[in-house]
Amino acid sequence: MRAIEFVKMQGNGNDFVIIDETEKVTIKNKSSFAIKTCDRRFGIGADGILFLSRPAGADLGMRLLQPDGSEAEMCGNGIRCLVMYAVDAGYVKRGSVTVKTKAGVREVTAKKSSVIVDMGKPRFARSVIPALGTGGQFIENLHGVVVSAVNTGVPHAVIFEDQADVDVHDLAVKIRFDPVFPQGANVNFVKVDGNTLVVRTYERGVERETLSCGTGAVAAAAVANQMGLIGTRVTVKTLGGSLKVTLRKDRALMEGPAETVYTGIYFLKKRLSVSESLTRNPEICACLERHY
Repeated sequence: MRAIEFVKMQGNGNDFVIIDETEKVTIKNKSSFAIKTCDRRFGIGADGILFLSRPAGADLGMRLLQPDGSEAEMCGNGIRCLVMYAVDAGYVKRGSVTVKTKAGVREVTAKKSSVIVDMGKPRFARSVIPALGTGGQFIENLHGVVVSAVNTGVPHAVIFEDQADVDVHDLAVKIRFDPVFPQGANVNFVKVDGNTLVVRTYERGVERETLSCGTGAVAAAAVANQMGLIGTRVTVKTLGGSLKVTLRKDRALMEGPAETVYTGIYFLKKRLSVSESLTRNPEICACLERHY
């Protein structure tokens, strides 16, 4: 039995377990660990596990493992939590911090009560979303709705619909697993209200709707701005709270909160394989069985 120290954090209700691998602990099988630990009944419960490191070429390193055991390239809410944890732990000071992710190095500014993340430039080309088909930008009719797509660190599908009239989960699952997205896609349902966007997101890897998605907020803002529906500064309202997104010519900035919920010790009783761990999460297992 291993006793593993962890910190639980949340950004707009998007919650994460942070495992500090700088000195304290190293998790070898991160995939099965994430599946077991994210389980809200048999584990700690989270939308993902953030593994913190101190790599060469950046102040901090972040890897995000999701509840289904997959690894995501980037997470907007997660990176804010990771940086705020690093500030509290004394690894970095408030101000400018660089974080190495699978989507590249991101510049982050830690303030007193919020964190600003340089999310990079939203990418609309099919080849980098990625999305199949011909033509430059992805705008297609899928499953009865018009879908736009963009990569803001991870692939996102964006749909402008009256959310009250849409079964978000069922429609999102169809789009998330559509073969046109070879790596899958997060799915965002967006309502425009002046220069404010109301966004609900179904997250790939979590396989359910989450209370907030940082990369999804930026994706919604980028697509809405390109369509002329909003300006370059927008408030994005999610189920868990609001984010501020600023769109510039070569990048997008996102600002939001990050809070520590609690600290604890997790007792890892045995090493589980991915297949064994999946049986602990029937929602994800059923979703994968339905589409593979």
